[in-house]
Amino acid sequence: MRVKMGTVVPKMGTFVHLIAEPTDYRTAIAMALHEELDDTYRAIKTAMRWTGASERTVKYWFSGERGPSGHHLIALARHSGAVLYIVLALAGRHIVEEADD
Repeated sequence: MRVKMGTVVPKMGTFVHLIAEPTDYRTAIAMALHEELDDTYRAIKTAMRWTGASERTVKYWFSGERGPSGHHLIALARHSGAVLYIVLALAGRHIVEEADD
């Protein structure tokens, strides 16, 4: 069995490619949300449904002015592989996946 380490997160058959891993929490979450949901009004509504947060709050997350706290962050990570990956990367943890031989 070979262990592969890298910046690829398995998400329904697609890969999350980040240009650079930001160290700023707010910027990192904004990048992850844009990667996962794009930048449309539908994306804001989707994040609102996932978390129960208000529209203005979610817009702040998308702009990178503020970051989600506590229960909102957990709800985002539950639904978004990109957010989960970025939280783990900021914590210094890396996802290890097993290669199929």
